[in-house]
Amino acid sequence: MEQREVMQRVVGILTEALEMRRQVREHPERQVALTGAVSALLVETLPRIQLPADASGHAAADAVVEELGPAIVSIANCFAFAFVQLAEVHDEGRAEVSAADVLRHISLRFADGGGQ
Repeated sequence: MEQREVMQRVVGILTEALEMRRQVREHPERQVALTGAVSALLVETLPRIQLPADASGHAAADAVVEELGPAIVSIANCFAFAFVQLAEVHDEGRAEVSAADVLRHISLRFADGGGQ
C-alpha cells in the first residue's frame, strides 16, 4: 500500500473516531459500534510472515522486525503527521478551523498523490 493510501486510511480512522466521540457526547446512553477500520488497515498493510518451523526465537524476532518494521513505521508516521497538523491548528488558537476541517485538508493533499 502506498504512503498516500495509508495516510488517507489514517485520516479516515481519525475522522471516524471524531464522529464516534461526537455520538457518545450527544447520546451517552447509546452504544457506539466500532467498524474495524484499524484492524482492516493492519491486515491490508502488514505483510504475511512465513517462518521455518525450526526458526529460533531470535531468528523469528529478526524476521518479524525486518518484515513488519517498514509498514509499522509508515502507519506511525501517518498518525504522527496528522497529529502534528491538528496540534498546530490547536496551538495557534484557530478556533474557526475544526479538527474535521484539518483532516479533510490532509485527505485532499494526499488524494492527488501530493503529500507533506
